[in-house]
Amino acid sequence: MKPLSDLDALLAGSDEALRTLRRDLHANPELRFEERRTADVVARFLDELGYVVDRGMAGTGVVASLPGRDPSRGIVLRADMDALPIQEANTFSHASCHHGVMHACGHDGHTTMLLGAAKMLRQLPQLPGSVHFVFQPGEEGGAGAQKMIDDGLFERFPTEAAFGMHNWPSLPAGEFGLRTGPIMAAGVRFRITVRGKGAHAAQPHLGLDPIPLACSLVLQCQTLAARHKDPVAPAVVSVCMMHAGDTDNVIPDTAELRGTIRTLSSAVLNQLQDDIRRIAGGMATAYGAVIDVEFFQYYPATVNSAQAAGLCERVIRQTFGDAATHADVPPNMTSEDFGFMLEARPGAYVLIGNAPRGEAAVGLHHPAYDFNDDIIRDGVRYWVALAKGYFEAYPAALV
Repeated sequence: MKPLSDLDALLAGSDEALRTLRRDLHANPELRFEERRTADVVARFLDELGYVVDRGMAGTGVVASLPGRDPSRGIVLRADMDALPIQEANTFSHASCHHGVMHACGHDGHTTMLLGAAKMLRQLPQLPGSVHFVFQPGEEGGAGAQKMIDDGLFERFPTEAAFGMHNWPSLPAGEFGLRTGPIMAAGVRFRITVRGKGAHAAQPHLGLDPIPLACSLVLQCQTLAARHKDPVAPAVVSVCMMHAGDTDNVIPDTAELRGTIRTLSSAVLNQLQDDIRRIAGGMATAYGAVIDVEFFQYYPATVNSAQAAGLCERVIRQTFGDAATHADVPPNMTSEDFGFMLEARPGAYVLIGNAPRGEAAVGLHHPAYDFNDDIIRDGVRYWVALAKGYFEAYPAALV
């Protein structure tokens, strides 16, 4: 067994292998709950290290545990595995081999960093409690975290705290961001279907045109965020799709709107959903239409507990220095299904800088995005230091 001080030497010998692994995952992306090849790669890597590998939670999830001295104690370190339905614009040699699918969010890098940590921790002295390495499917709109919880993740792998990490293109490489409280927004998507009555475009009085009603609903949705909630409570209501009709001289029967709500508060999220239902119901009554409102793909806010965030901050400062530590980053209005895990267990979610120093990085979900391989070592160092630091800081379970 090697002491933690030898970690950089161990990492230096793994840099090229981890970079190659990350690029292989990038070249072979898989959509949510289709991560079969990715799961095979992860499971094989862990098996070769001597881990007992559990497969099948949430369909394609992979879990491996590093046993601690007290098997009743354990923490989860989680990485997501799925890609996005985006056509990659990059032309480098490890660009996506699959048309219309790419790793535009860096989950290939997240998976690689956690695998690197599993390798490094295997070579260090046994910890007081177990470390569960969770490779989760379906983060991108599939609520894979909740599905793993429903499949018994925290019961089968006793967990007192859960930790996640995401690359962040607006932070320079080598730097980390975190905060106590909400760091990612709660989110839900919606579909509003306005059902009227079709007619010839020259005889609108013979029908019930759903398009003006749909347009009014778009404006009302914007008013909700600006005038129907406390102005200091962040919220976004965005209508992102509208479809009605198939030709230019026929009033259609229906018009459909689709969009999303993002807030930092579940209470505000529920309020806005109720407001949309009420406005839709009022307009339907006033105009004699039928308006159906559906909400789906709910994600809770990702809320860091004070104790866990404080621990992560100390670990980052001790490992990377004060200049690399941003302990009060603004919350972001994007959503992340790690929030489900933080509803079930205390823990924290941190951001690791992805931008090459002195350069602007392409944003997440952009067709020209790529994970920065130079931060793989930093991510591994963070995970290892966090696992070690957790059990040093909490001889008893974090509550």
